[in-house]
Order: sequence, then C-alpha cells, then structure tokens
Amino acid sequence: MEVDEVVCLPRLSRVAVCGGTHGNELSGVYLVRELLKVKKEVMEEEEEEEPLSVLMVLSNPRAVQQCRRYVDTDLNRCFTHATLNGPTSGDVPYELIRSRELNATLGPKGSSAAVDLVCDLHNTTANMGLCFIAYSDCDWICLHIFRHLQRKMPDIPMRYIHFEVSNKESYSLDSVGKHGFAMEIGPQPHSVVRSNIYTAMKDGVQHMLDWVCFFNSGTIFEGECVDVFTMIKHIDYPRDSETHNITAAIHPQLQDRDFCLLHPDDPLFQTFSGETLRYKGTEPLYPFFINECAYYEKGIALSLARKRRVMIPAIRVQTEQERQAAAQESEEEEEE
Repeated sequence: MEVDEVVCLPRLSRVAVCGGTHGNELSGVYLVRELLKVKKEVMEEEEEEEPLSVLMVLSNPRAVQQCRRYVDTDLNRCFTHATLNGPTSGDVPYELIRSRELNATLGPKGSSAAVDLVCDLHNTTANMGLCFIAYSDCDWICLHIFRHLQRKMPDIPMRYIHFEVSNKESYSLDSVGKHGFAMEIGPQPHSVVRSNIYTAMKDGVQHMLDWVCFFNSGTIFEGECVDVFTMIKHIDYPRDSETHNITAAIHPQLQDRDFCLLHPDDPLFQTFSGETLRYKGTEPLYPFFINECAYYEKGIALSLARKRRVMIPAIRVQTEQERQAAAQESEEEEEE
C-alpha cells in the first residue's frame, strides 16, 4: 500500500459506549450513568435529531448491582457465535442470557445491522495507563482513534494492544460491532473509583466521539506510524503441585513496571520463602497486566507482548457515490 493512498471507509453512524461489562470496574459504570444523564437532559432541551447516534449501555446490570466482576460467568468471554447461538433452555448462566440480549441490541455480530463502533470501558488493577485492546492490528478506524487520543492526551501513558486470535474467534463484547476496542485504564482497585482514572476515561471517550464526528464530516486523517504491542503469551504464578496454590508473588523489581522491557534472567517472581525466580524466556518482551487482580482465577500473573511499528494509511469517509458503488459490488459478489 502506498503511503499517500487515502483509504475510503463507511460512515460511522452508530456508536456504542459500554460500561460495567465487569460489574466491579467502576469508572465505566459511573461514566455510562453520567452520559445517560447528560443525554437525557440534552434530549429534554433539544428536539433536533442527533447527527451521530450514541448508545450508552450498562452491560452487566446484575453484576453492577452486586459490585462483582460477574454473577455466573465472565460476560466478556460470551460473545463467540457458538455461545450467542447456543441452547437457551435449561439452567443457562445469567451472563449467557445477557450476551444474547446485547447481541440483539448491538449486533447481530458479523451482520450489516451491527453498530459501527463499540467502545467497551474497563479498569485494571495493573499500572497500564490507558490502553486500547483490539483483535486487529489493521483496523484503521481503531488505530486512528488511538492516535488521536495520544495527541489529545499527551500526559497519559497510552498503548495499543493487539490480541491475535489466529484461528480462534474473538469472544469479547467489542467484537459485536463492525469496529471495536476495549478502553482499559489503570491502576484502579476493583470496586473503587479514582477521580484521576475516571477523568482519563471520560476525556478518552469524549475525544473518541469527537474523532468520529470529524471523520463523518469528511476530515482526511493523514497516514502515520503507531506502536502496536501484540500479545505473545501468558505466564502463570508458580504453584504447588499438590494444592495448586501459588507459591510466589510478582517480584518487587517487576511490580508496576508494565510495558518496561523484560529481559531474560530478569527477576520475575519472589517466592514466599524469599527466593528470586528469574525470567527464563529467550527474548526480551514487554510485560503487561502485571499482577492483575481479576486474573488470579484465570491463572495469569502477567502477559507478554512484542512491540512493532505499524504504518496506518490516510483515511476519509466514503462519499455517497462511493458508498453506492461499494454496496452494488457487494451485492454482485453475493450473487456470484
């Protein structure tokens, strides 16, 4: 692809901002509630149709009510086609029922009726700053939005994390939209809201919505380079072979050093008896989600990523003529 080529992409008419997918990650919960309140006030004052349809969603209301990550199972793992289209009879976990409700509202996943963009709001206990987490490293919409936030919020550490799914299907809520990402901000303890983290999330969402409006109005966004962290693997805590209890914690020299390069033989864990366990990998990698509270149950002490630079092309919104031509081409392909 030529650097100066402008990619024309469909208009983003419907955007969903979701909070409370995990009910104890409170920045997204309170932000969605605030946005719903503001939207109601605006609608009462103005009867004009909004140029952009923004849907605010409290994803897991039962978990939010109980201030728990989930009620029966992790909602953010329930959005594969198999789960969404599975049996509905019998003793079905609440989150599976809720995932199908959300898919009906925001999707259906993979269809032309799905919302154009899903931004799912999350908090982490890890020292990760503001991260975009996406399944694609070539979704130009998400990458340009990320770059826009980097420019608008220069004081906030910001990274783009790519979860490569290869032959596996994406399973999280943001995958329901035509484009989607999780906005993950920390550190913030679960079941707690910190003003600085909440404010960073609020500013990030507003800049994201501003960017969508700029894009829809015909602004051309120039091509540029973005650093992308592609997740390579997870590392679990050392465990007792009989009880499966963990036998070590993250080493003090690694704790809170998310995205600081971890080299072979660097301290990784410190056992409860005081021994230092070192990283046995063969290449330097970038750790993140270090000591994330919610991942103890998933057997993840930290994740490791490779960093590379991705060139994103210049983009602009399709004209109506281009949209009609693309629709006709799609129809012809379906007939063939």
